[in-house]
Amino acid sequence: MITRIKSDRIIAGKSIVSGYVYMNDATITEVSAQELPFDKEVDLTGYYVSPGFIDLHTHGGAGYDFINGKEDVIKGCNFHLTHGTTSICPTLSAAPFPKMRHAVEGVAEAMQDPELKSNVLGAHMEGPYLSKAQCGAQSTDHITPPVKEDYESLIESHGHAIARWSYAPENDPEGTFCRYLHEHGINPTAGHTNAIYDDMKVAMENGLNAITHLYSCTSTITRKQGFRQLGVLETAMLHDDLYAEIIADGCHLPPELIRLIVKIKGVDRLAMVTDSLPVAGTAAKSGMMVDTPFIIEDGVCKLADRSAFAGSIATTDVLVRTVMQKAGISLTDAVHMMTAVPAEIMNLNKGVLAAGKDADIVAFDDDVNIKSVFVMGNQVI
Repeated sequence: MITRIKSDRIIAGKSIVSGYVYMNDATITEVSAQELPFDKEVDLTGYYVSPGFIDLHTHGGAGYDFINGKEDVIKGCNFHLTHGTTSICPTLSAAPFPKMRHAVEGVAEAMQDPELKSNVLGAHMEGPYLSKAQCGAQSTDHITPPVKEDYESLIESHGHAIARWSYAPENDPEGTFCRYLHEHGINPTAGHTNAIYDDMKVAMENGLNAITHLYSCTSTITRKQGFRQLGVLETAMLHDDLYAEIIADGCHLPPELIRLIVKIKGVDRLAMVTDSLPVAGTAAKSGMMVDTPFIIEDGVCKLADRSAFAGSIATTDVLVRTVMQKAGISLTDAVHMMTAVPAEIMNLNKGVLAAGKDADIVAFDDDVNIKSVFVMGNQVI
């Protein structure tokens, strides 16, 4: 069946055009002003029509924690769908490895459940192979160097349910872990890391193409016997082919820093992520992330002692709105960082309104309030 969406505000790449988006079941067949045959029309005139938002880094929402298993994954992802997130990577913080394994099993089960309305790309493992010195809100009790028997066993049994894995490259000096991920179709990304440039070179040579939440728990220039060593931040700025996440909630990165990052890296290599905790979308004022207590104030999650941020309470629509209204980024660039770039990082057939792409589509008003959502051609909101 051919469905067409009518709008005078279709976001087609870096342009906003008037016309139609035609879909044949799960696939976009045409984006144009032409009158073509169709079976059903959805009139969204007056609303922006955009590719569906893609969040590669979120721990939950509406009170549901992705590490708890299948039911929380389904309900948390369906919550984020109401804010325009059509594709998502449920993110799992460092925990005892058996618990992380169980959580991945829950993601795998959720991916097969008809109650799940969005595209779950697979788990994002944010641990346990991180840097204790850059742990942020992660519990140091569960952070370890890569354990070959553990990660190989998990990937052999449930690799299909793992989309990406954040780790500290300095703890993988030969690139063995990174190479194993890359060879098994899992996106390796540098996160919670004190890596220097040489560590990053090894990782990039073995398949790493992205950096987890730039400026949050990422190393910068240090000195060794007086000689300066580049860190992860400088590596990101130096290498044009490296992608980077930014938590664009206006708190983790102030608007001026967002503008600076965009100026240096460019929107084609930046993916916005929420890094939202399960309390996103709730009235909670405190909580726990695995074993780490946090509080919520000033529009962000903080460690209980207020020494650092613990995560965000944002949703993807908030990110688009924030970078537009506070950082002065154009709508098309904001949408690009929320759709096309994460799709490129993960090599997805999504993120752009164009013929042949998956029919994941959102519509929203001038303030980025979600009006309608399509997932693989099905109107779910």
